[in-house]
Amino acid sequence: MSELSRRQMLQIVGTAAGSAAMLHAMSVMGHAQGSTYSGPIKLDGAPEGTKVLVLGAGLAGLTAALELRAAGYEVEVLEFREKAGGRCWTLHSGDSYTELGGETQNVDFAEGNYLNPGPWRIPHYHHAILDYCRRLGVQLEPFIQKNYNTYLHRQDAFGGKPVRFKEIATDHRGHTSELLAKAVDQGKLDDMVTADDREALLESLKTVGVLNEKYEYVESLDTAYYRGYSKTPGGGLDAAPEPTAPIDLSTILDSRLWTWLATHESLNHQLTMFQPVGGMDQIARGFEREVGDLITYNAKVLSLQQDEDGVTVTWEDTGGGGQQTSTADYCVCTIPFSILGQIDHNLSGELSSVIDSMFYNGSVKWGLEFNRRFWEEDEHIYGGVSYTDLPITQISYPSTGYLSGGPAVLLGGYTWRGPNSFEFNAMTPQERLEVALEYGSRIHPQYRDEFKTGVSVSWHKVPWVLGCSGIWQDKDRDYEAAAKIDRRVVCAGEHISYLPAWQEGAILSSLDAITRLHDKIKNG
Repeated sequence: MSELSRRQMLQIVGTAAGSAAMLHAMSVMGHAQGSTYSGPIKLDGAPEGTKVLVLGAGLAGLTAALELRAAGYEVEVLEFREKAGGRCWTLHSGDSYTELGGETQNVDFAEGNYLNPGPWRIPHYHHAILDYCRRLGVQLEPFIQKNYNTYLHRQDAFGGKPVRFKEIATDHRGHTSELLAKAVDQGKLDDMVTADDREALLESLKTVGVLNEKYEYVESLDTAYYRGYSKTPGGGLDAAPEPTAPIDLSTILDSRLWTWLATHESLNHQLTMFQPVGGMDQIARGFEREVGDLITYNAKVLSLQQDEDGVTVTWEDTGGGGQQTSTADYCVCTIPFSILGQIDHNLSGELSSVIDSMFYNGSVKWGLEFNRRFWEEDEHIYGGVSYTDLPITQISYPSTGYLSGGPAVLLGGYTWRGPNSFEFNAMTPQERLEVALEYGSRIHPQYRDEFKTGVSVSWHKVPWVLGCSGIWQDKDRDYEAAAKIDRRVVCAGEHISYLPAWQEGAILSSLDAITRLHDKIKNG
């Protein structure tokens, strides 16, 4: 098969059978790859007495500390916050959080409930972070990303009423399968497929699209088996099921609800996904159990200087201990560039230029606690994500505590870049809660009656990072300058990876940085 026809075939498969089928086909053909992690790194032969200073105790810094100490280095870690984890952060009942500007939110969730303001899920193919969870004894549980009973919603579609994911997904797949099957059956794709492939393709489209013998997608008990019944199968007398009528293709296309169908099919969102039991910060706590003795907390870095003899860092003990100085032979700097750019340093001009040019993505998340799990009790939604064109963009339902009644916390909104994040960033926490309730009630009318308490985090107002994730102005030009060792300093973090905003990117960046630093130290 030629490269052109391969590409065309992938497009056909993706259109008819969905992105999951297309990505599987890409993997078989070698076009889609997972994480580059191949197992624990093995650093050995650290020169005796060599010290490495690690700045920042997020996952990149914690990884560096763990592996460098194991290699035989003397390690010191300076962390701005009172705890480790960085953006690997969970707000639990009893916590308080003060954002830039001085607004403080006290988390009044019921015991055991929480919000992950940053990372909240782990893809199954992020092999590095899964391996560290295994090694650190962090217990994981399934995170429900895709749920066919959740909603898709647009203000200008279906009278503003939400529609079940399964109805749009099944009908879109059925109608597109019908169109493609008829094109194949009429010989319109004979120049793209062999005679043998033609018959196999027709059979697959008939099966995947739930088509009848005429290759039609129509109302039937067969299609209802996927999109839902008007009367579900039962037992006893009068138990026969009744089908529902599919939504016509034109209405589906005009609604644009199909824009969310492939969201769950990207490599970073394919099932199975995981979350740590009890909150994402359990990963940070796992690292702390191993390297917590190396970390100085409440250490605000003021200056990073290097010369031919080593590295000197001046920092302030924000707990009242005044200015302090730490020295080392080398430094692994995991401080986000949004903060590093405000610190006095003598890094090279090339690296300084990259630091100063990087801006950070804005993101806002809400944790809304309700008195009862109405999404389960009233709407039979157990985990998963509903999507909307409203500014909150999505609602994610808890993947734990099923059938427990309540109270329970759902993710009441998650914005990513764009004007919505800036709009919410300008609001007070109370204003952000009010707008999340107002928008959420358009999808779940129970919101107002069942609301108990809530908290929100706007990442541009988070003092230790001032944004959610790094965004490159010119990655082709600047990436190497940011990643390479700058005399005695090497930078690492999610911003220096091709998996930005993912914990996997932070860990892989750190492993790469310390491996190269170790080689430099050993080889001179």
